[in-house]
Amino acid sequence: MNALEQFNEVVGKLERGEIRVAEKQAGNWVVHAWIKEAILAGFRAGTLTDMSQGQFSFFDKDDLPVRRFTLEDRVRIVPGGTSVRCGAFVAPTVIIMPPAYVNIGAYVDEGTMIDSHALVGSCAQVGKRVHLSAASQLGGVLEPAGALPVILEDDVFVGGNCGIYEGTIVQEAAVLASGLILTRGTALYDATSGDFVPKTPDGRTVVPAGAVVVSGSRPLAKGPGREAGIQLYTPVIVKYRDSKTDAAVELEQLLR
Repeated sequence: MNALEQFNEVVGKLERGEIRVAEKQAGNWVVHAWIKEAILAGFRAGTLTDMSQGQFSFFDKDDLPVRRFTLEDRVRIVPGGTSVRCGAFVAPTVIIMPPAYVNIGAYVDEGTMIDSHALVGSCAQVGKRVHLSAASQLGGVLEPAGALPVILEDDVFVGGNCGIYEGTIVQEAAVLASGLILTRGTALYDATSGDFVPKTPDGRTVVPAGAVVVSGSRPLAKGPGREAGIQLYTPVIVKYRDSKTDAAVELEQLLR
């Protein structure tokens, strides 16, 4: 089997949800590097071709078409400029508002809403009943092949204009307030305990299950910046999810 044949086989299995780039095993997220390697080989094997439609011009590799959906897929894609690339799994009952983009290798589970101008980057993993509010972005990662992608577990709520990048893990039922940025270098402070949330052994930021996170800041510890009163951006866990928080995030059900 040549690289293109292997790529097409992997893409088909990804779209059907038979395989996924990352999955939880024994409580830990693991990445299947061979899947990303097959995707990268497909990028190299394809030939640039004209995919223009009507008045719109598109040029991409011929083995990377936009996914085609049918009514049997039970995915609600509202008209208005949304694209889902081949090799992305989108489960039945997912809602995608326009315009949005879901890239190759992504996994979007049942009951999730992807709102307008939202991005699900390459290989990002999104659980059940997640809400990605307008203009939120999940960073993508294909290289290095062994790098864990951005992961949102079940029942996560992501506020508008959030950016989650560099393999950040948001555990189940966490709530991210609008405008949050989370990266590998982000220091996450837990105001309920008075401590910074420890990173994983490989330096990854992890938002704990049920955490409600808002934007905050902290002063520089030393140097001229401290004397000048300079602050560093620091997301802050202000509480953990309760009945009031649940009532607020459940408002999205009115849109389903």
